[in-house]
Formats: sequence, structure tokens, C-alpha cells
Amino acid sequence: MKRFALALSLLIVTGCAHVRPEDLTAWEGQPVELLDQQPVFLTMRSVRTITADGTEIRNYVNGIGGTCVESSAVVSGTVVNSATYGQFSSCIAHVAACNNIFYIKAGHVLRYSPIGTGGARCKTNETTSPNFSGAANI
Repeated sequence: MKRFALALSLLIVTGCAHVRPEDLTAWEGQPVELLDQQPVFLTMRSVRTITADGTEIRNYVNGIGGTCVESSAVVSGTVVNSATYGQFSSCIAHVAACNNIFYIKAGHVLRYSPIGTGGARCKTNETTSPNFSGAANI
């Protein structure tokens, strides 16, 4: 019965979650400094890598812990090599989380892609916007 209640409540909560296209496009072209100061993303653990063409990829993980989220690279937000980032991506695919992935080049955000894993769904709203400056009650 407890499992059913938990599953039902998770379904109700995630059923209301959605990603608004305007929240994604609001990040395009924004200076990376806004992302560095965004209060909601500052509360999340992150992992970063840099591709061969110089594009930085940041994944701000909003979800339940687990060994891949507890790794030292994620806790510290340091830049990891592509192999380590690939291992992290494989691991996080099985964890209930919203992966807030930002692509950055030349000091500006190219794209923001929230991707749910492990059955989780992502949502965006005014608190995930570039100019949000309120409390990060997530």
C-alpha cells in the first residue's frame, strides 16, 4: 500500500511538471555570469566538461542522490574529461533526476536542455530563468 501511495503521489507531482519553451530560449545568448549567479542552479550539484571544439557542457543535477551524484567531481563542480563525463552520464541515466544541461561557448549560453532521467520529469518556470534573484526554495 505504501508503494502504491508513493507511486501515485510521484505521478501526480510529475504529471504537473513541464518544460516551458520560453524558459529555454530565455537562456540563449545570455552571459555565463548569469548562470554562475543563478540562485536555483547554485543549490544543485553539477558536473562540467569541455568538448573538442571548446564548448563547455554543464549539468546541474536536481534529483535524488546516488553514487554518481555523490562523486567528487560532481560535488565540487570541477571540469572533468570526456571519459569521466560519459561515465557520469551513463550512471545518472538510472537515477531519478532532472539534468539541467547548459551548452556554453565564448562566455555565452548557447542552449539549455533539461532532461529527465530515471523516470523523473523536468519542469521550468520563472525560478529557472536567467534573471531570477529570489529565494531558491526547491
